[in-house]
Formats: sequence, C-alpha cells, structure tokens
Amino acid sequence: MKTQIISFIAGLDSIGKKVIRFGIVIVFLWIGSLKFFTYEADGIVPFVANSPAMSFFYNHGSEYKHHQNKEGELIPANHQWHIQNNTYGFATGLGIFLIAVGIMVALHKVAPLLSMAGSILVFIMTLGTLSFLITTPESWVPHLTDAQWGFPYLSAKGRLVIKDLVILGGAIITMSQSAQLYLSRKNS
Repeated sequence: MKTQIISFIAGLDSIGKKVIRFGIVIVFLWIGSLKFFTYEADGIVPFVANSPAMSFFYNHGSEYKHHQNKEGELIPANHQWHIQNNTYGFATGLGIFLIAVGIMVALHKVAPLLSMAGSILVFIMTLGTLSFLITTPESWVPHLTDAQWGFPYLSAKGRLVIKDLVILGGAIITMSQSAQLYLSRKNS
C-alpha cells in the first residue's frame, strides 16, 4: 500500500506541470486585466517609480508618496496627479502586455515556439519584479515603533513580490516543455 501511494505521488509531475502552466496563464490574464482599473494602477506606483529600469515611464514618479491612494480609496486630487503622471497610461500598456504574454503561454499545444517565447518573457519579467525587493523601500517593514523593521521583514508589498520566485521556476518549466514539444514535432 505504501509503495502504491508513493508511486502515485511520483507520477504527479505531469499534472503538476499542467497546473503550473494553467496558473501562469490565469495569473497573467487576471493581473493583466486588473491593470485597467484605477486601484491596481495606483498600487504599482511605488514599484515603477523606484525602478531604475521603469521610472522613466512616469512623468513625476519621484513625487508619488504625496499622491498615494489606499486600495478602495479614490481621492480626486490624487487621481488627477496620477493622470498627469502617466500612471494609468503605463498600467494600461502593462496590462495589454501581460494579457498577451498569458495568451502566448496558453498556446503551448498550438504554437509551442510562441509559447516558449511567452515563457521567456515571463522569466525576464519575473526577474524584473524580483528586483523590486532591492529598489522599492515599501517592500520592507518601515521603522515606525516596532523593533522588527527593514531586512528581512517583508511588508505586504514585499511578500507579494517574493512569490514571483515560484513563477520564475514555473517559467523555466513551461519554456522547457514548449521547446521540447517544438523539437519533437520538428524531428518527427
């Protein structure tokens, strides 16, 4: 009985790989779609504004701390600042890109080379997202009154970012699967 259970578990890798691909597709489609909404666009501002690779997308990114809205909050003056900052323009472009990448990864069986390219983009994007742990001060618990602050104490934003390590691993699996499928079809 014990050996049968272990054998069953040993054979779950195929299902696991399908779940990883499905998860990446759902996450990219869902999060990409949310980028069209104000609260989500506002929420990524600290990451983009502090990123040396992305801050140029914003017109006044260094001023973001004075114009932040909490999730579910809409302060008209802050909203107007975000319009002028290009917060919503950037988020819309990012949303379109994320949805496109999600679709590319989903096309594994139909277009494995395109799916592989999508997985490579997921891998690169995930490295960029993980860089926010270094560039975004809001990734760490601030020094207010508690003794636990700074490194290694991840804030809610930091905990959100660190989860991308799993997506990074998933992207390696999905790109490898798509490359294998492409090569097997090419060689047959």
